[in-house]
Amino acid sequence: MTSTRYKLLSVIGLLLNSAMAEVVFTDITQPAGIHAVTYAGSKKKKHLLESLGCGAAFLDYDNDGDQDLYLVNGWKIKGPGDIVRGSNMLYRNNGNGTFTNVTAFANVGNDNWGVGVCCGDYDNDGWVDLYVTNFGANCLYHNNHDGTFTDVAHQSGVANGTEKPGMDEVQHLSAGATFLDYDNDGNLDLYLVNYIDCTIEEVLTAELTQDWKGVTKVMSGPRGLKGSADVFYRNNGDGTFTNVTVEAGLIDIGELYGLGVCSTDLDLDGDIDLYVANDAGPNYLYQNNGNETFSEIGLYANAAVAETGLPQASMGVDFADYDNDGDPDGFLTHFSGECSTLYRNLGQGLFEDYTKSVGLWQPTYLPMSWGVGFFDYDNDTDLDLFIANGHIYPQVDTHLEYGELYAQPDQLFQNVTYLPKEPIDGVHQPRLDHPLGEVLNFKLITESTGLDRQLSSRGTAFADYDNDGDIDLLVTHMDAPPTLLRNDTMSNRHQRNWLLIDLEGTISNRSGVGSKIYVTIGNLTLVREVRSGSGYVSQNDLRAHFGLGEANLVDHIQIKWLSGSVSNRYKVMPSQIIHFRESQD
Repeated sequence: MTSTRYKLLSVIGLLLNSAMAEVVFTDITQPAGIHAVTYAGSKKKKHLLESLGCGAAFLDYDNDGDQDLYLVNGWKIKGPGDIVRGSNMLYRNNGNGTFTNVTAFANVGNDNWGVGVCCGDYDNDGWVDLYVTNFGANCLYHNNHDGTFTDVAHQSGVANGTEKPGMDEVQHLSAGATFLDYDNDGNLDLYLVNYIDCTIEEVLTAELTQDWKGVTKVMSGPRGLKGSADVFYRNNGDGTFTNVTVEAGLIDIGELYGLGVCSTDLDLDGDIDLYVANDAGPNYLYQNNGNETFSEIGLYANAAVAETGLPQASMGVDFADYDNDGDPDGFLTHFSGECSTLYRNLGQGLFEDYTKSVGLWQPTYLPMSWGVGFFDYDNDTDLDLFIANGHIYPQVDTHLEYGELYAQPDQLFQNVTYLPKEPIDGVHQPRLDHPLGEVLNFKLITESTGLDRQLSSRGTAFADYDNDGDIDLLVTHMDAPPTLLRNDTMSNRHQRNWLLIDLEGTISNRSGVGSKIYVTIGNLTLVREVRSGSGYVSQNDLRAHFGLGEANLVDHIQIKWLSGSVSNRYKVMPSQIIHFRESQD
């Protein structure tokens, strides 16, 4: 019996290793025509602003069916009086695997010190718009339908109350942002995460004064710096927004150091909740009360602090149904020496720290992690996990005995959770035990995938930019060009099927943000949620991707729109891009 058991384990191991060996991501940044360097301050990184890096967005700004690319940029500091202002960049997807820089024509090359970006059709005119967070005034780029944009942040009321940074002017430093329809009125509202308040003079004259784990003279913060309160804007439906932070109960009373944000229906009650990742403070979980107000329940829901009861340095955040039980689970990236955190959704507004249970505690302990996303890289129906890593202190390279480097490899984790053959009460429940008793988990498979190059990474955006049915990656780095990684996994093995689903709201917001998409194949139902802003200060493809494994027929697709309307299609062929228009399906 024991011999048979070990033989079976060996066969399973060989099959898993074979599948892993076929995971291929190809760096096509240069041949694709993407050459812009993302600046991040000075080489020594003397001020906290210089540690944040920048995000990126995939979006179809010209409605041609291809995902274009927007890169946020910072400044390069050579000295107190020697600054290079980096320009944001818009790259149009040519549809043949290459991109063309159209920044100047599109009028989106703002040279404020940029951090993050999110997308959504805020005015419901059928063309996606851009919101860019900065040190100083933020930008709301209205899409003019002709390949150009106009910054309307000030007249719309969402510039964040600041102008261009002056030497002596205190400015808000914004990070994450998300469009969401919190009151289900068909208009996209805007939640903005602010990090700290400071002046550009403080950035330029900062000194290395703090010691960290034996590394002397590194940047200070965030504790000791002035935090900046988050802001919530309600869409008035006429192109303008009103600050309703207080009225909505979204008061950042501690003025915590916010970085990431994710809008999602955590309790499955049909309205959108908010999760805010705070650096060095408890995270916020704002539950939507259904009456245009929110209640902060992070501690009650067991989703605000680590298992130890202590707050962590949270950066990136994503929510998705990794265990296919129907509700969104959360993942938070953290500072080195804290490990990232997987919050498994237990229902009833409660979460459980499941990091150790799925094998993610040890491999995420040492890296400093930022961008993150659940995605099905191999189209096998379950969601895998990607994390972008990189330190904030270049000085750690002088103390190699600590095992930490400024440039770090990113990480890809394969989801190896198994499901029972039959659903329980009509719903598949996660089965985290191996058929032979071993605990299943997320398995680190970065090596030999094309993802193991080392840079100090920050933002990560996910999209099927070449429309071939699998999800590709864009990762931004500190003081380097981004990396565009084409997913070639499926081309090296038996083809698995997929769906890409594109939504057009008519009663709900035009982008379909907040809508839930259910895809049923046999006894398995997969769910995705359309979302603006995700991971770390970045934006993913607004289309929903489903890996279908070997299924050659989709039994049922159901769209639950925020308006409450429902769209259905039955007996759908796989491996295609499908458009749903509310009230027509």
